[in-house]
Amino acid sequence: MRQQAWQLEEARNGLSQLVEQALTEGPQIITLHGVETVIVLSYKEYRRMLLNQHKLSSFFAESPLADLALDLHRDKRVWRQNVEL
Repeated sequence: MRQQAWQLEEARNGLSQLVEQALTEGPQIITLHGVETVIVLSYKEYRRMLLNQHKLSSFFAESPLADLALDLHRDKRVWRQNVEL
């Protein structure tokens, strides 16, 4: 998969080529004033990314630390001791 960076003016003038490369070669990056700003990718790639997302709750539930006992007790006093940072 070849990612190519395009300056905005290049992308504007070569939109057909930009789209073709996004379809055949993978995501294409568009820069604005030398900063990577936008990415163009095929709809197929976009859908694949969406379908591969997982819930954060599932991530934590499947963690090897899921069964670890944590002390979640909170000091409910209004004034707590100063904590040095």
